[in-house]
Parts: sequence; C-alpha cells; structure tokens
Amino acid sequence: MEIVTYVDNLWILIAGILVMFMQPGFMLVETGFTRSKNSVNIVMKNFMDFSVGALTYWAFGFAFAYGGSTLGGFIAYGNFFLEGDSSTYFFQVVFAATAATIVSGSVAERTKFSSYLLFQPFICGLIYPIVTHWVWSGQGWLTDIGFVDFAGSGVVHMVGGFAALAGIQVVGPRIGKFDSNGKPLPIPGSSMVAAALGVFILWFGWYGFNVGSALAAVDVDLAAIAVTTTLSASAASVAAMYTSMIAGKPNVGMTLNGALAGLVGITAGCANVNNLGAVIIGIISGIIVVGSINLIERKGLDDAVGAVSVHGVCGAWGVLAVSLFDTSEGLFYGGTSLIVPQLIGIVAIGSWAYLTSYAVLKVIDLNFGLRVSKEEEIAGLDVSEHGTTAYGDFILKK
Repeated sequence: MEIVTYVDNLWILIAGILVMFMQPGFMLVETGFTRSKNSVNIVMKNFMDFSVGALTYWAFGFAFAYGGSTLGGFIAYGNFFLEGDSSTYFFQVVFAATAATIVSGSVAERTKFSSYLLFQPFICGLIYPIVTHWVWSGQGWLTDIGFVDFAGSGVVHMVGGFAALAGIQVVGPRIGKFDSNGKPLPIPGSSMVAAALGVFILWFGWYGFNVGSALAAVDVDLAAIAVTTTLSASAASVAAMYTSMIAGKPNVGMTLNGALAGLVGITAGCANVNNLGAVIIGIISGIIVVGSINLIERKGLDDAVGAVSVHGVCGAWGVLAVSLFDTSEGLFYGGTSLIVPQLIGIVAIGSWAYLTSYAVLKVIDLNFGLRVSKEEEIAGLDVSEHGTTAYGDFILKK
C-alpha cells in the first residue's frame, strides 16, 4: 500500500475519533439545557446512542448503506456484520450515533428509557443508513440526480432533526412547559457552563465531521474546509446573540445554539463555498435558529434543547445554501443546476426521516408507552428510571 493511502486512512481514523468525541459534547449540552434531576438519564441515553448504534450499524446498518444497491438506488443489501471495509464503517458509525443523539435531547425529561432504547436500532440501523445510501454510497438515487451534501447537513442533521420533530410530537410537552392558555414558559437548565463546554467540544469535533469528510489528507486543501467551518459557526453565534437581543438581553442559550446552527448550516457546502459565502450562511443560520425555536414553542411543541431547529431546520438551510453559494454551480455564481436536486433532497430526506420516525415511535408508544407517568416526571427520570442521581444529593429509600 502506498504511503499516500496510509496517510489518508490515518486521517480518516483520526477524524472519526474526533466525531466520536462529539458524544460527550452532546451529553453536556443536553444536561446543561435540562434540569439536574434528569442528568443520569441523559448520560445513559448518550452512552446507549453510541453503544447500541455501533452494534446495530455493524450488524445491518452498514449493509443497508454500502452493500450492493437495489430498488433503483433506494437501499443497499449485503456485507452484513461488516465483512471488511473497517475504515468506512468506523467513520460512518460515529455519524449514525450523532443522528440518534439529536433525538435524545429533544425528547429529554419525559421519555421512558426502555422505550427510547427500542427506537435506537431503527434510526442507526435503517432510517439513517438508507439516506446515507441515497447520497454517499455512489450508487444512490439522490447522487444520480446531482444532489450535493459534502459532510451531512442533510444526511446526518436533517435525519436527526426531523426524527426529533416526530419524537416531540408523539411524546408531548413537559409538565409546566405551557400555561393554561398555551403560552410557553421557561424551564431553566441546570448549567449553562456545562452547555457551553458541550458546544465547544462539539465545535472541536466538527472539524473531524467536516474536514474528515474529504476522506483524504494528501492533495486536499483541508485547511480551507476548517476555515469555512470556523467562519460559519462564528458568524452564526454572533447573529443569534444579536437576534435574541431583540426581545431583551443577549440570551446565552440562543447564542450557544447559534454556533451549532452555523456548524450545521455549513456542513453540506464546507468544501464548495468560499469564506464570504460561509459567513453569510452562518449569519442566516443564526437568525433562522432563533426564529425557529420561538416558532416551534408558539406552536405548542416542546423541544428541550432546540434540536429540531438547530439540526432539522438549519440542516435544510445548509442543503439549500449549496445551490446558492457553491463557487462552481451556485446561483450566485451563475449556475442553476443544483437548485432542483437540492430542493428534492430536502423534501425527500425530511419526509423520510419524519414519517418513518413518527411511525416507529407511534408503534412503540401504543405498545409500550413512550412517556413516563406524571409522578415519575415530577420526581425526575434519574430516580424513577435509574434509581440514582447525578450529584449525590438524594438517597433513594426503599
């Protein structure tokens, strides 16, 4: 094997490790944005997102994504239980776990742990892999029509975000989130410091997400991808901060979610837009995420961490932004060939993720119950679901 191949494979491995490190970032964001009485539950869900996800993706998720294409590029079939191709598996399994973890945060503080576990194999082993096949296998139908998603605004983040939308609709809002008139009420999180640390970790890991998606280290301008990623996230956090100030003082939660929105927004086009385009994409992401979070709450939906807006809505914006800012085929550079494929991709990925997730979650809810009881929710899921607490301030008595 040539030295170039060794270097490329080493970089893909390192990038995958960086993406795996995003899991503690998600955990800190989710625990910081929610109440301390549910922290152990969130820790458990994040651990199982990766652990169950890795096993599921090994058993059959990878086969549905990268086996032989069938049904007109809809799904792959073959190579079950990972008979080779370890580098592709490892880099992809951390993306699959990311899609699952997005759902975890949105339905936090009121979902049965056992029922959540039932959903994980579906998103890691079927829902996400099929979209992966459409776009990244080289054999999928979206690739055939010219759809572009370099690192996963659609493939990963829209899948997780629209699955999260289905989740919050099926499980319903937390107790105390809305008053008798349906007006949303604030439920303060346990630690904005933990949430901020989580965002910084996610930002750090995102360089593996975006730069690693080049799938090579030699003869590739990796630094340019890192720069567009940085600029979009920075611009989005600033834009979200100033947008939140319209309603008063700068909001730390909106600012943190703004950074994540900018990262999601640039992910599809990080290798194909210039620095100015990255800044514009980030600014729009930051504005969109604040408006979307507020709109979702006004519609009576309770997303505990803003995941639907950050990953679903801004993921769709990121996919669309490619058709506008791509320096070779984007509308602002004289091209029009990407507009229709990107719009088709948004509709297809969003519909697939939402409808399949809603169906699976509804079946789980009808047969096993998706939500804990009122008493268990008030006591906190750490005690009711796991018999312990995160900070040792409560002794469980039999």
